[in-house]
Amino acid sequence: MTLSLIIGNKNYSSWSMRPWIAMKATGIEFSEQVISLNAPDFKARVGKVSGTGKVPVLSDGDVHVWESLAIIEYLAEKFPKAGLWPSAPRARGYARAVATEMHGGFMPLRRHLPMNMWRPVLPRPLPEEVVANVRRIEHIWTDCRTRFGQGGRFLFGPFGAADAMYAPVVSRFHTYAVEVSGVAREYMTAIMALPAWAEWYAAAVKEPWVLPEDEVDWPTVLRA
Repeated sequence: MTLSLIIGNKNYSSWSMRPWIAMKATGIEFSEQVISLNAPDFKARVGKVSGTGKVPVLSDGDVHVWESLAIIEYLAEKFPKAGLWPSAPRARGYARAVATEMHGGFMPLRRHLPMNMWRPVLPRPLPEEVVANVRRIEHIWTDCRTRFGQGGRFLFGPFGAADAMYAPVVSRFHTYAVEVSGVAREYMTAIMALPAWAEWYAAAVKEPWVLPEDEVDWPTVLRA
């Protein structure tokens, strides 16, 4: 039975992007259903399979898993050959730690730099608390690449769960022209070179829905 993933807007929904790109980049087959976050019947439709009534949610027959990191953990168990987590215990523990840190933190960054893939690349002034988030993420990326990145272009070498969790941050840094060091910039380039990234982006910029709360230039909507 084919896995089914319900997601929100590709232009805005960072949480949706995480399991989607994890599956696409590692070759896990699935079908997708996109429901705009502002759809009048969003809660009614998503609530049938999601305990929170939020996206993303993965359906595998009569098994329903919501929350992006929980979905990725489910996929890692179901498809061990996909290599979503590093095989070495030390690297695997580190990968889980930085993935969970992303899942539960960096709220100033999330609020100030919402994911918006169709916005032209333009800088936005960063408050001190956002700069602190940026520097922490930059350190994580550089540290992972230095310690564990041999054998690939991603945080732990081959693409994996931690990369899926940070992919929307790459989008944010790119959209708002956030300056990072050379290692972090090379990592961003690697993520954005993924065919899965190109597929998501191509769909995102064609979407018709506009969410004012995620348009930092509102009431102007800037599209590249």
